[in-house]
Amino acid sequence: MTAVAPVEAIRAAFPALRRTHAGLPVAYFDGPGGTQVPELVVDAMADYLLHHNANTHWRYPTSEETDALLAGAREVFARFFGATPDEVSFGNNMTTITFHVARALGRDWRSGDEVIVTELDHHGNIAPWQALERERGIVLRWLPMDADTCQLRLDALPALLGPRTRLLAIGAASNIVGTVSDVVTAARMAHDVGALVFVDGVHYAPHFLPDVGALGCDLFACSAYKFYGPHVGVLWGRRDLLERMDAPRLEPAPQTAPERLETGTQNQEGIVGAAAAVRWLASLTPGGDDTRQRLAAAYDEVHRRSATLFSRLWDGLGAIGGVRRYGPPPTAKRTATVSFTVANVDSERVAIALARAGCFVSHGDFYASTVARRLGLATEGLVRIGASSYTTAGEIDRVVAAVARVAH
Repeated sequence: MTAVAPVEAIRAAFPALRRTHAGLPVAYFDGPGGTQVPELVVDAMADYLLHHNANTHWRYPTSEETDALLAGAREVFARFFGATPDEVSFGNNMTTITFHVARALGRDWRSGDEVIVTELDHHGNIAPWQALERERGIVLRWLPMDADTCQLRLDALPALLGPRTRLLAIGAASNIVGTVSDVVTAARMAHDVGALVFVDGVHYAPHFLPDVGALGCDLFACSAYKFYGPHVGVLWGRRDLLERMDAPRLEPAPQTAPERLETGTQNQEGIVGAAAAVRWLASLTPGGDDTRQRLAAAYDEVHRRSATLFSRLWDGLGAIGGVRRYGPPPTAKRTATVSFTVANVDSERVAIALARAGCFVSHGDFYASTVARRLGLATEGLVRIGASSYTTAGEIDRVVAAVARVAH
């Protein structure tokens, strides 16, 4: 097995992990909402702003350096996605990118055309398609989730597909309950009726190395701040599709992919930082020039470690009276993210109590409000804990003990 840096070496890369709160070292369990950032990512962004900052495509050194750095970032993310650089574009975040893509695709659709969304998705992959209902008369069809298992009802998908289906919008992994959905099967069914497949990969990409070819999708969006980078969104799309999408843009702007999907001057320091985050992930596996191979090895080992931690977390929470866990068990394919409730204690109060114990967790519906409604928790919300590459078994034990004190 290829060696991967131990958790102690990983933690040393993150200055945030030296923080204390109420006299206790902080344990960051809010990774599903945004991970902490390695120092070298910040260094890369600072180096760009201090020494290379310029706008693009002009014939002087800092502009040419900026062009080279952005091209390098596309190369890095091409390896990340298993794709080519001319299929990688950048934006503010996944939600903003999805609104942009929806507008572009919607210009070619007619009233009565259909888009399928799912009950398991973050609303970043629902609201942009809902907007086309109002603006263009697009019909939304909903793929249900099973509220008991928190799995998509893929058996219901064939009945939703038809000759007017233009797109299936599906999340690869749920940011609220950790479910990993069978995108491959869903995409195959959608393609059989000539529909496109747009995948929200925001919660998937921190836990599983994306392989857009294997997933069988046409578009895949994610956000770098979920995997140790800055607040930048990234889109992969098939080049032929990007070239024909009627994306809103300025007339003088580039007309070729991938820049035709990017409006105005981008967050260039953020793009440089996002690429640095991927390089950092690859660096967890020493040696070798194949970035994709090193990423795969790092992802496999970090996921294995996270799965072990998650089992410890799942079992620990399950042993506490009054705690109810939501999502698939550790034996299912899932991410190391769990949401739970404590009887008679709303999610905000739980989060406040855990923060006093130095455990930073998120609470609410995490913009997956359809899931929260289906679970009957739209008002009180859930508490969410996620394990990241820097999470330790000791931190898992700390948060379980803190939840037990709240519950009793």
